[in-house]
Amino acid sequence: MKEFAVRKIFDFIKLIESNNNREWFNENKNIYIEAKERFDEIVCFIGKEIEKFDPEFKYSTAKNYTFRIYRDVRFSKNKLPYKNHFGAFFSVGGRKSPLAGYYFHLQRGESFFGGGVYRPDKDSLKAIRQEIYYSYKKFEEILNDKEFKNIYPSLIDDKLKNGPKDFPKDSPAIELLKYKSFAVAHKLTDEEVMSSGAINNILRGFSVLKNMNDYLNDAIKLGD
Repeated sequence: MKEFAVRKIFDFIKLIESNNNREWFNENKNIYIEAKERFDEIVCFIGKEIEKFDPEFKYSTAKNYTFRIYRDVRFSKNKLPYKNHFGAFFSVGGRKSPLAGYYFHLQRGESFFGGGVYRPDKDSLKAIRQEIYYSYKKFEEILNDKEFKNIYPSLIDDKLKNGPKDFPKDSPAIELLKYKSFAVAHKLTDEEVMSSGAINNILRGFSVLKNMNDYLNDAIKLGD
């Protein structure tokens, strides 16, 4: 399996953590560009590999799937201008797609891979909940698959305290219907993400995720 210069990306992340200001960034933009090029190489490789097990996904360019390093600080108390991580979301339609997809996050001490759909829009969320209401056993079967559960023990904890008002409180699917995001994540240590087998593990995790993504995307498409 091809190895990538993750350490070089971490070197930049370490620098931006200590120098998160526009003056330093502008003076050292070449360091960022090199790190971004290394991350784009990873994105390109992963994207082309996803095509092999998810025929609906067609890789285009890294730009369509990677998130910008510039933070939107308009509504945030944290006014630091730059992110201290790199991320990419592989989905039909690119990183801004409303469809479920595959996500890779590279950050010192906080790297992970996973996917699904995070905080879907109102219509997509309603469509997913509607599908789960009628076919929750199928969704449970996907989530409880032995290989899936070994990598993703549970959905990320992003849910309502009580069930959504549009569904009966005594529904056997009520705990699943409480979720606001239908996404999973598998954490990686710095050592794991820099190891020679890292990309293999990420791609295996993505291939196992496909059935959940298919379920969610079928629901979203039906709701259009």
